[in-house]
Amino acid sequence: MTFEQRVCSIIKKIPEGKVATYGQVAALAGSPRAARSVGMILRHQDNDLPWQRVINRRGRISILNLSYPAVIQAELLRQEGIRVEQRSGEYFVDLRVFLWKA
Repeated sequence: MTFEQRVCSIIKKIPEGKVATYGQVAALAGSPRAARSVGMILRHQDNDLPWQRVINRRGRISILNLSYPAVIQAELLRQEGIRVEQRSGEYFVDLRVFLWKA
């Protein structure tokens, strides 16, 4: 299985109402230093991955895909019952509460 396939498999396992960090997904996929690669994989996926459940290690929504801006990711997370706070134009999730314990 390729790294990309492992990443996609892991992201599909993140339960509704929880988030994972890019680094967490990378580590679970066997490459703990490949957080940016996880972001690149997500940026180029066109399938039914729950991409909105992956955020950065500080709990910030840091999406770079212009087709799906941060406000859309925040709304999708809210629809799953995740509390998303907006501060200084950025969106944050409390990882102490919503981080997936894989």
